[in-house]
Amino acid sequence: MPLLQTAQPNSVNQPTTRPSRIRWLILSLLFFVSVVTYIDRVNISVTARQMMPAYGITDQQMGWIFSAFVIGYALFQIPGGWMADRFGARVVLTGALLWWSVCTAFTAMVAASWLGGLVGTVGALVLVRFCLGLGEAVALPTFNRAITNWFPAHARGFGIGVAIGGIGLGSAMTPPIAAWVMVNWGWQTVFYLASLLGLGMGLLWWLLSRSHPYEHPWVNEGERALLLHEPPTNTAVPWRTFRQTPTVWWLVLSYSCLGYVAYVYLSWFYLYLVNVRGFDVLRGGLYASAPFLAMLVMCPLGGWATDRLAAAYGLTTGRAVVGMTSMILAGVSIALGACIESPFLAITCLSFGAGWLYFAIGAYWASTIDLSKVHAGTLSGLMNTGANIGGAISPTLTPWLANHWGWPIALGVAAAIAILGGLLWFKVDPGKGLTNVMGDP
Repeated sequence: MPLLQTAQPNSVNQPTTRPSRIRWLILSLLFFVSVVTYIDRVNISVTARQMMPAYGITDQQMGWIFSAFVIGYALFQIPGGWMADRFGARVVLTGALLWWSVCTAFTAMVAASWLGGLVGTVGALVLVRFCLGLGEAVALPTFNRAITNWFPAHARGFGIGVAIGGIGLGSAMTPPIAAWVMVNWGWQTVFYLASLLGLGMGLLWWLLSRSHPYEHPWVNEGERALLLHEPPTNTAVPWRTFRQTPTVWWLVLSYSCLGYVAYVYLSWFYLYLVNVRGFDVLRGGLYASAPFLAMLVMCPLGGWATDRLAAAYGLTTGRAVVGMTSMILAGVSIALGACIESPFLAITCLSFGAGWLYFAIGAYWASTIDLSKVHAGTLSGLMNTGANIGGAISPTLTPWLANHWGWPIALGVAAAIAILGGLLWFKVDPGKGLTNVMGDP
């Protein structure tokens, strides 16, 4: 009689020969959320071209506005990761998308609002970008939580590489599209359109995703068996263990270096091409997409490479070879781009620098999962706090260095920091896991 019953995809006892592929749907959604995240982050670096003269904002003041986002982003990394571990990726990421989409729209109108009248235009923009950073801080640690739940161990580097690779597409498409919208309809329209896109993506994520495979009605037993884990029963965060595990802090320091360099691209690259290399607004927007296209391609490749090397040579070697090599190559490429006189050769070298920088992403984020699957969101939030401390310094320090000693020196400092981040991988050892401390959960 049981042989005649209709197959039930979620039945625990029902065997299946072909796992469903809902994990790839989840990964696709994460990729597109990543795209939206970076559209909302990068658009201000393009609209600054019209915002700054419209409001009389100086380069240094614009640096404060850029940095305000990163400070908010850095401060909420750990709480955002903890929330993802505690409440699940579906609820947390939906709420975050709604929050930062509202903040994105408010960026366009804040100067004329009561807040602008209270603290001035620059102060109002600083506050709104700070709040936007708080919302977006949730995204990447939640991605790591979702990848941990939805992908087997041998594919997590690739999974997080694809998810974060959306940064490349979002950042690449934003400069040319935002520049075109800005020229034709004004810079405010850029923020309104980005806000609508974020709200739509939030709705899709809520409708189509679940925090765990066992919760999703479309997941069959084959896919559930492939993932081979159940949700944790104890999610108390072992802070003392984190504190006493050296690899955690070397990861944080190394990723701080990556964050510093990444924010040079995210904050100043478009304006560097227009104001220093002499491109007009639209051509600058087009060429400013080159580093981000390199990120789009190299981020998943780096995740795939670290998974393959980890399977062949062990976790520590597989993560360290990718992390160290790509960070050093990023520094060398950026240094070359800073010194070359030809604008097009400079763009090529700087684009390779961005690509190599993001080739390392999978190694960093997969290392936090290797250290603790249960606390992957919190631990990756801690690591990403370091990146955004570096990122908070970069948007303000870079123009200061450029104003005093020139852009080759400003970019040369970024190159040196990338190389330092690569060398720090000598101290990273995710294969040992977390330090076992008596009394920790």
